[in-house]
This record gives sequence, structure tokens and C-alpha cells, in this order.
Amino acid sequence: MTISFLETKTGPCLGLASAVAAGCLAVALLVGSPARADDNPVLAKVNGSEIRQSDMNLAEEELGPTLDKMDPATKKENLLAFLIDMKLVDKAAEDKKIGDSDEFKKRLAFARDRLMMDTLLANEGKAATTDEAMKKVYDDAAKQITGEQEVHARHILVATEDEAKEVEKELKAGADFAELAKKKSKDPGASDGGDLGFFTKDQMVPEFSAVAFSLQPGQISDPVKTQFGWHIIKVEEKRNRKAPDFDQVKGQIETYVTRKAQADYVTKLRENAKIERMDQAANTPAANAPAATPAPDAGKDSKTAPAKK
Repeated sequence: MTISFLETKTGPCLGLASAVAAGCLAVALLVGSPARADDNPVLAKVNGSEIRQSDMNLAEEELGPTLDKMDPATKKENLLAFLIDMKLVDKAAEDKKIGDSDEFKKRLAFARDRLMMDTLLANEGKAATTDEAMKKVYDDAAKQITGEQEVHARHILVATEDEAKEVEKELKAGADFAELAKKKSKDPGASDGGDLGFFTKDQMVPEFSAVAFSLQPGQISDPVKTQFGWHIIKVEEKRNRKAPDFDQVKGQIETYVTRKAQADYVTKLRENAKIERMDQAANTPAANAPAATPAPDAGKDSKTAPAKK
């Protein structure tokens, strides 16, 4: 079984009058020390029930995507209005004894389990993302890509061989490659003069890469046929690929280290647990399969057309 770290929200949304009613305040993850009283002022009271700054923080975390385009003042007003509405509806739900229903109790138990899981895994991930651990991941990935050759090329893509031969003829007569690409190429990158940036062999279809990597800087190819059409290729530069700076990929590495630590933790729990799958035949491997963690992106900076399919 693969561990999925889904950023989902639970429960149906209520049609509140607040402008942020499109979002739902469900299970929110709060990691860290409790706020001190002077850092957590009371912002409003609803029939005597307090709404504090910490409540606003949780609501903003939960409803963030629906508030991104609002200015700070509008965001605050909408969040506070939402929390006031939530308090009012919560009290009405209590009066109707919604919390006594079996369905509610099931959802509450699930929400508790989810919050416990999220909090523990967040703690495990945070503990794992040390500078030393992230630097090691970076160094290991950098070793794998350093020295791999990459090419900076342009191309002109047309539909037929005859069109490609006509382009080739114009280039031999002295036409500027980039300007001709803008006029003739049907590739989306035509407006950039057919510039594909730097790419490695495996980032392009084999027919294209074979020719591009055989050319020297400044050379222009004969017409080349691929699944996309006919290409004329010009190589601008060749170099050995370099790893991106650590700061450029730090966010990706931090995510990778976090997810790997979380997946490893769950895998260890599985190994020491007795898991019985009543929906499957006995001794099937699915129930105890290790979690999968994707490797961090090594940092490709090329444009993808004509990307390998």
C-alpha cells in the first residue's frame, strides 16, 4: 500500500452568509507551542463564547486558497465573519443534539484519528529536516547528474519534408535561424526563436536527440523526422550538466526529506503491527506493502518541446 499525503478537507460546507462560506473549517493541523495569552487576544464574543487570534490562524490555514486574492483587511473581516457564523451554527447544532447522532460520532472519531496522524507525522517530518540530512540528499543527487552532457539548441518545426527542405535552403542562403523560426515554425516555442534551452538526451524523442547531440555548436542539421513533424536543428552550445545551487532546490529537498521520514515511520509501524485485511485473501502482500517516496527533482531547466512521450 502506498501512503498518500492528501491535502483534503472533510465534511460538507454550510451555506453561511459569510463571503468565505465556500470553504469549510474541518480538521486543522496545529504544530508548535501554545500561544501565550498576550499573543492570543480575544477578537470577538458570540453569546459569551470567545473567538481568539489562534482561532483566526486556524481558519486562515484551513481556508487559505479561498482568501489568497483578498487584501489583509478584507481577509480578516471574512475570517472573523466565518468564525462568528460557525459559533452560531455550532450552538444551533448543539441545541438540535446533532452531536448525539451515530453519524456525527463516526465523523468525530475519524477527525480525531486524522488529526492525531497529521500531528505525529508532521512532528516526525519536522525532526527529520535537519540541515545535515538535506545537504546529504542534495550531494547524492548532485553526484548523479554532474558530468552528464546537455545541449542548448533551437529548432524549426514544420509539417512536411518539402517545407523542411525549403527552410534548409533559406538558412543556407544566410537567413537568421531565430527569425526564420518565428516565421515558419509551428512549435509553441517559435516566438522565442525556436529556443529549447538546455536538455539532456532523455528529455527529447530519440530521433531528435541523436541528431542534436551529434552536432557541434553553430552547426545546423539536415531535415529530421519525428512524431511531431520535420525539424531543422541548430546547436548553440554544449556543456556538462551542473547541479542547481542548493538554495534553488532547497524547498524540493525539504519536501522529499519530510515525506520520506513520514513514509519510513509508517512503514516501521506496519512492520511491527498485526494487520488483518478482511476484504482480501490471507497472507496477501498489499496490506503490509512499504510506502513509496518519490525522489526529488534533480532540477531540469530545459523547455520540453519536443518532449519524449
